[in-house]
Amino acid sequence: MMKQVMNLKQMLEAAARRCASKTAIVCGERRVSYVELDEAANRLANAFISLGVEKGDRIAMLMVNSPEFVNTYFGIIKAGGVPVPLDVRYKVDELALVVGSCQPKVLVAESDLLEPVVSALSRIEHIKHVIDLDGKLEGKFPSYGEIMASSSAENVNVDLRPDDIGVISYTSGPTNQPRGAVLDHRSLVFEATVSGDGFQQTERDKMMLFALPMYHMFGLASAMLASIHKGSTLVIVPGTGRSITSFLETIEREQGTMYLGVPYIYALAINVAEREGLRYDTSSVRLWGSGGATLTTDIIEKFKHYYGADIFDVWGLTESVSHITHHAPGDPRKIGSAGKALPGWEIRAADDGGRILPPNQNGEIVVRGLFMKGYYHNSRDTAEVIKNGWLQTGDLGYVDEDGYLYLTGMKKDMIILKGQNVWPGDIEEVLCCYSKVAEAAVVGIPDRLRGEIVAAIVKLKSGLDATEQEIRNFCQSRMADYKLPKKVFFTKSLRKRAADNPGKRKLEDYLPGVSSP
Repeated sequence: MMKQVMNLKQMLEAAARRCASKTAIVCGERRVSYVELDEAANRLANAFISLGVEKGDRIAMLMVNSPEFVNTYFGIIKAGGVPVPLDVRYKVDELALVVGSCQPKVLVAESDLLEPVVSALSRIEHIKHVIDLDGKLEGKFPSYGEIMASSSAENVNVDLRPDDIGVISYTSGPTNQPRGAVLDHRSLVFEATVSGDGFQQTERDKMMLFALPMYHMFGLASAMLASIHKGSTLVIVPGTGRSITSFLETIEREQGTMYLGVPYIYALAINVAEREGLRYDTSSVRLWGSGGATLTTDIIEKFKHYYGADIFDVWGLTESVSHITHHAPGDPRKIGSAGKALPGWEIRAADDGGRILPPNQNGEIVVRGLFMKGYYHNSRDTAEVIKNGWLQTGDLGYVDEDGYLYLTGMKKDMIILKGQNVWPGDIEEVLCCYSKVAEAAVVGIPDRLRGEIVAAIVKLKSGLDATEQEIRNFCQSRMADYKLPKKVFFTKSLRKRAADNPGKRKLEDYLPGVSSP
């Protein structure tokens, strides 16, 4: 039995002692052992301390999935710092808002991601140091390689408590009002434990990591941290643009045993099987998990038909660290359900007055357990979602008499695209900055492959013309690519949405006579 750990530093060091030369990370041809991972984290921790990082200082990470991401995350933890993983798809203005919220002392970034923001760094006074991960911006900033070569591998003696912050994760909500979920060591260790236990994860497992970024909590906590805690091997499919066939090929080569992803990836895998047949052997995978968006019955049935395996739906949110439901081995499978609560969690439906509803009655899903401490320096939004010890999730659904969760909709106004949350107000704000636009509204339209796509309804100023591509081009440099409108509808009369019609927007709310497919 593993000795109980109380913080993330202890988690890594316990795994390094227990697993030693065992492979912790695979990324392409690279193999990193647990001892090597622990040593790299020590080198980075000593480097951060030499730069003046003190306990509680934030360090921003602008990095894609890689062994360096894992090294850097644990290096920050060992130095007593607070990791702030950032979405690598954000444009400069979006990054500036988030960075302004958390005020990091250090920024660690991929060269290609760092270059576009270099000119903005002079305006961000709180960033004192920048580390260039790839060393491509030669002479401008110290490189990751230089730091690793010159820093000590001695363990750092920093006192960490379970209630110290283990990550600030920026979550769904308007970009102009950043909401960074503050998650402490206790909640992160607990999630790694119950997630791993729920999936019966062991040192023999190989967790595949594809199209699930570690700067999101599903990838960070349920894939990366749980794998380190359980002594599993984390298999990273390298590159941001790798195809689904690269993923399937890597499963066969590495004999992967677990995968956590979003419904979009399963839809792509089905498309490959329908188009090309089964070219790769994926029979080594014992668990396929899905979260982040609705998993349709069609995807479940087709994946079972082609790949001979069940997909187990899970549910959670950044504010709850990650997923907090599962389908326990041996429990009856209920199609359409996101499973039952993991140990330590309570999940209920509540009415508009906050009263807990009996089984099978629809309401807002509320949860109780080791969720976030609150939003970083944002007491107003924290008070809106944490009430009487319950976290208000904004999702609608019910819990049946056996404790299984069923989701029926959303109370919050959100678009979910490939498992990624998109706030319509972000896009509307950008659209209304265009000189030709008088008014704009943004909605999600159902899409079989992506879940939803972004649609913009635009009213132009009198006497002016514009094309769909012109609108998209304007948005391109101002927002992350996944937020760009896929469809643009022009109208001379933009109907106002009724104030007494809260919740998820529909196309027909704004365009008379037009409805979503």
